[in-house]
Amino acid sequence: MAYDISAIRAQFPALKAGSAHFDGPGGTQTPLPVIEAISDALANPLANRGRLTAGERNSEALVQSARQAMADLLGADRAGVVFGRSATALTYDFSRTLAKTWSPGDEVVVSRLDHDSNIRPWIQAAEAAGATVRWADFDPATGELTPDDISAQLGDRTRLVAVTAASNLIGTRPAIPEISRRVHEAGALLYVDGVHYTAHAHVDIQQLGADFFCCSPYKFFGPHLGVLASRPELLETLTPDKLLPSTNAVPERFEFGTLPYEFLAGTRAAVDFLATLAPGAEGSRRERLASSFTALEQYEATLRRRIDEGLAALDPITIHSRAADRTPTVLLTIDGRETTDAYRHLASRGVDAPSGSFYAVEASRRLGLGDTGGLRIGLAPYNDAEDVDRLLEALADFLRTPGPRD
Repeated sequence: MAYDISAIRAQFPALKAGSAHFDGPGGTQTPLPVIEAISDALANPLANRGRLTAGERNSEALVQSARQAMADLLGADRAGVVFGRSATALTYDFSRTLAKTWSPGDEVVVSRLDHDSNIRPWIQAAEAAGATVRWADFDPATGELTPDDISAQLGDRTRLVAVTAASNLIGTRPAIPEISRRVHEAGALLYVDGVHYTAHAHVDIQQLGADFFCCSPYKFFGPHLGVLASRPELLETLTPDKLLPSTNAVPERFEFGTLPYEFLAGTRAAVDFLATLAPGAEGSRRERLASSFTALEQYEATLRRRIDEGLAALDPITIHSRAADRTPTVLLTIDGRETTDAYRHLASRGVDAPSGSFYAVEASRRLGLGDTGGLRIGLAPYNDAEDVDRLLEALADFLRTPGPRD
């Protein structure tokens, strides 16, 4: 399927600065349609939601259109789409709400593969409820987290399992549908962190079997906020702490305070932009998104192979992204050298590939990298072959540069 990288790159003003961006896992650059949508929302009347004034109607339309856009992106019911300040904030909110239903002796399962935003909120909520936390481990040699790893921690008192759909550190994509089947057989709920996954795969939360699925639009061209999708009937059973006069309707009962209407406009525009990545695709927005992600995955796989082949020729480098099924995300370390120095060297040459553990501290420790992590190379839909060549050349140049012990 066609993928016009030149046309796509032309939509990103930030690329004119000249950097090759491999920092997409931390947040993508922003295309013109999203910038314009945010600007247009702010340029027109806005008010608290309602149906009387122009400002009220505009705000209501922005909320509803953003809910529908995210429902189309995730394969969700728009009545189950919740907006929040960030994926981390939403997870904290839902962990506190769900913990109201837990009792001492209940169990919660978290994974060492996850970003800390899908670990610490559950640990802290479990502690407050007197519940027990059980850890699902992954194999550091392969990067794999298997359904058996999850099953080993399930029991009669398991109430919730929290697991990532894709590791933001090493890219591993666990088999979420099979994990979901086993979690539900145990009578527990499944909370899936889809922040890194949503930027690279066509999401279908029903096929995944997620009871809760959260993501962040700024990872796929949108503004900085968080989104959670669930079944409306499940949300109806949950009672969050909220202000007395605020609505008890779902999904609004989980949205605290006034929503950022201009960012909702940007979110809708980001989804619409994603739906254009496969030129000529037809059908509904959901169908066009499916075509876009098919084209995107094929394109990113080609660039990933180019990166993998180039890195394989650089002997001092150790690759920690080894799972059979993973996103185009590579974590590496360099024997005898600090990846923070490599990060600086690359940045000086206009190549943005940061170093760290990126809040996936448990995964970093399990890999034997402590809290330091490594150099992360992450592809985004606007990267091209020239970016990859610049990255490999800059890394090779760094390796030729004498280190502190040379």
